Amino acid sequence: MVMTWADYDRPELHGGYAGKHGGSPEFVFVESEDEALKKLAAGLRPDVMHPCAYDLRRWREAGLLRPLDERLLPNLADVWDRLKAIPQTVYRGQRWFAPFDCGHASVLYRTDLVDPADVEEESWALLFDDAYAGRLAMYDAGPELVATAALALGYGAGASLDDDQLDRVRLLLSRQRVLLRFYWREAEEMEHALASGEIVASYAWNDSALRVAAMGVPVRFMEPREGRLAWVCGLVRHAAAPGDEVAAHDFINAMLAPEAGQFLIETYSVGHANRKAFARVDPELLAELGWADAAASFRHCMVLEEPEEPLRSRYLDLVARMKAGLD
Repeated sequence: MVMTWADYDRPELHGGYAGKHGGSPEFVFVESEDEALKKLAAGLRPDVMHPCAYDLRRWREAGLLRPLDERLLPNLADVWDRLKAIPQTVYRGQRWFAPFDCGHASVLYRTDLVDPADVEEESWALLFDDAYAGRLAMYDAGPELVATAALALGYGAGASLDDDQLDRVRLLLSRQRVLLRFYWREAEEMEHALASGEIVASYAWNDSALRVAAMGVPVRFMEPREGRLAWVCGLVRHAAAPGDEVAAHDFINAMLAPEAGQFLIETYSVGHANRKAFARVDPELLAELGWADAAASFRHCMVLEEPEEPLRSRYLDLVARMKAGLD
């Protein structure tokens, strides 16, 4: 059994597994890491799961994971070095996470509705601009909220904030809350709001930029002076998985294959961990997705990383209190 996100059950993403084992595994779908953790707490025991790197430590410390056997993952050798080096994915000399899908996060804005003077020097600060009160949107996730505020304040992606910096982040997020039209969980909601003009700017991923532009809407996926964020999700094993160890690794290895990566990039407009996948994709599409020079992009990407405890809990508490209007 595989627990993953909707639409990640396509046979083209695990063709090597289906060919070897005579078909696809059973799939269970989730919409968020929190939903996944609730299912696991209720007793679900998938063989393979699909969390994101910024949440991995929480899963491991909850006793939900077991290390991977790299000997059974030959395609791991072709994964971008930067993605294999994400700190929380290797623990005590063992790999707990195989990077699979990835992408950029930035500000997506309407070039016809945002004053050119406000984006002459592009910055995450646009998402906190009083001039666009009621016409901004933000992704409803604690790590991203803290990271964007930290970036706007010049603190980097916020993996390690001191007390003074955290207080400034709290104040900025509280001010942003009253400026937002909404927090979004489904990208489609944000994309339609941008297309209709209900909002003029939002936190977004590069695949959203492509979809909104395809609607004929004049938008730009920002290159902020502070840098774009990168998200990375991947595949892990449940500590109490009942299935066959080799079969589970066969599935993970199939997902890491370059042909699976080509399908992922061309169909989902997101990146793949295997560098060889990019050589199989039309350079024009790669440029549209922000990977004209994929090697440079992955070498310098600012990966959204998970803060250490107790800082992580402080971040989540800060966001919960802010959204409840308690700060």
